[in-house]
Amino acid sequence: MTEEKYAELFPSSSYTLQNRIPTFGEYAQIWLDSREIVQTTRDNYKSTLNRYWMPNFATWRLDQIGSVDCRRVVSTTAWTSAGVRRNACDKMSSIMESAVQDGLISRNPMASIARPRVAKKVVDPFTREEAEQIIAWLYENLTGLTRIYACWFEFAFFSGMRPGEQAALMKDEVNREGRTAHVCRGVVKGEIKDRVKTKRDRYVLLNDRALHALDEALVITEGRSRYVFAPALMVDKDVDWIRSDSTTKDYFRQAMAALGIRQRRQYDTRHTYATMCLMAGMNPAFIANQLGHSVQMLLSTYAKWLNSTSDWAELQKLD
Repeated sequence: MTEEKYAELFPSSSYTLQNRIPTFGEYAQIWLDSREIVQTTRDNYKSTLNRYWMPNFATWRLDQIGSVDCRRVVSTTAWTSAGVRRNACDKMSSIMESAVQDGLISRNPMASIARPRVAKKVVDPFTREEAEQIIAWLYENLTGLTRIYACWFEFAFFSGMRPGEQAALMKDEVNREGRTAHVCRGVVKGEIKDRVKTKRDRYVLLNDRALHALDEALVITEGRSRYVFAPALMVDKDVDWIRSDSTTKDYFRQAMAALGIRQRRQYDTRHTYATMCLMAGMNPAFIANQLGHSVQMLLSTYAKWLNSTSDWAELQKLD
């Protein structure tokens, strides 16, 4: 008698179920192995599964896990943040949905559990005046090889590239005559990865200020590095790129403190570029392409500044 026939005659048999349906632990490993993701992302997935779901369901057959069981875990876990909770629930839901698609279970037990809402990260750009003051202070106060960080921040404010993309920008990816930079890799946890966050490379058009920063940087890094922005101090001769935000952070903080400017993240230089472009009336599709965003993401992230460019014009219609 075949297993299929046995299952037809004895549908509730535990023998049949145990031989056809894997445990959650077994299937989660199969699911993880099938994902085409970089190692850092894989490690993140594995950590989430091991911390929140394996202790509860590792030895359970997939068909034994119900919505109530999943809801119990979600409600009794001491989540460190709404974002962590949402990420963990998304991973569990993805695994169980794959099990549905593979015909191992009839429904996703996570389907009835509401996806936790996560507050958007605060977009806190600098004003154009603040950006100019910071850039000027850095050029005036940094000397020698540390002057590279003045170039770094001028480029950051006027290119809108992600810090990891900027750190991984190689000299041969800059077309000075064509005024473009090819964004095709990034720094992730200190290592160069041949991909960007969105997995789609792009060409960023460079304005005069970004080109000025590049020209200054190339003089400083001549013969020292393959990368446009090499660290002032290279402890390891084989590591000629800026490996983390901490390398540039202190100079940025010094400038803000000296100028009496409210402290903000380095990543807000990217937000500054986006808002400056929007307030200058540039086409949202062009800005989105520059940033490596979708237009929808751009509009949802920067709606406040998009509206502000036309608010006064609308109000003047009353006059």
